[in-house]
Amino acid sequence: MSEADAAGRLDRWLFFTRLCKSRSLAQRLCEDGLVAVDGSPALRPSRTIRPGMEIAVTFGRTVRRVRVVALGERRGPASEAATLYEDLGRAPAPDDWG
Repeated sequence: MSEADAAGRLDRWLFFTRLCKSRSLAQRLCEDGLVAVDGSPALRPSRTIRPGMEIAVTFGRTVRRVRVVALGERRGPASEAATLYEDLGRAPAPDDWG
């Protein structure tokens, strides 16, 4: 299976990329509606993701936007984790726009 055909779980990917400190935190963020995949809320931590998808994670008053580059096999060092995504920037949370 090529990398383009690969698929993985959203919660694992958030943990591998170090966007979340633990897998349980990644699961909780999904269940609380604080993670979106390609603009749609990802309420299931088991949501399937593939390279090329855009992920938005709300942390407090900030939304972190990234594009999936690779899925990864483990939670490695930060330098390895940074190769799994392309940073699309940060934005204020929607409730701050008003």
